[in-house]
Amino acid sequence: MDRRIALKNIGLSLGYVVATPTLISLVQSCNEQNVVEWTPDFLSKEEGAALHKLVDIILPKTDTPSASEVNVHVFIDKFAKEIMEVEEQNFLKMSMSKFLSKAVADSGKETIADLTPEDLEPVLASAFKVTKEDEVKNFKMINTYNKAIESGETPELDDTVSRFAFANNLRGMVIWGYKTSEYVGEEVLAYLPVPGEYIGCGDLQELTGGKAWSI
Repeated sequence: MDRRIALKNIGLSLGYVVATPTLISLVQSCNEQNVVEWTPDFLSKEEGAALHKLVDIILPKTDTPSASEVNVHVFIDKFAKEIMEVEEQNFLKMSMSKFLSKAVADSGKETIADLTPEDLEPVLASAFKVTKEDEVKNFKMINTYNKAIESGETPELDDTVSRFAFANNLRGMVIWGYKTSEYVGEEVLAYLPVPGEYIGCGDLQELTGGKAWSI
């Protein structure tokens, strides 16, 4: 999907998340992060390297920066560490592990550190390639799994569903992180730091040239 269309569409879902002081501080710290020296806070070094590649598969560089160029991978790692509940952290770790294990097995590589974007892209594409019916079934299985975890059980989630869950969550976080970055917020989306007149039902094309509003 074209990046600008994706950003416009996501404005109706993830883009409206309240910009709390904690989230604002998190975004600012990501903007200031030196990527060359980046060491993940939540993920392992190898998982962080894979995440760096994955975010650019989802949002590669075009006429605007790639996801990694605006530190989306840093944002996701910090968000997982500082904002997610323990159950969410565990689910992310579990689903990411199954996703990366599939990539290692399919590529014939020995470790996660050996994975290239070319190794990761087919697994990501496969995870997204589901019918509407299967998507509904997957979400039901994920919901059942999470409820079992809340009840203190130790359930297992099908590997294919786990990879779907990881890919789906990752895509949402990548687009959200991209939208909340300083560059995209000010240069790609419609940006009005000091709101003026409120127009509740105005035409987006007329008001912003079709751009979704920046947070």
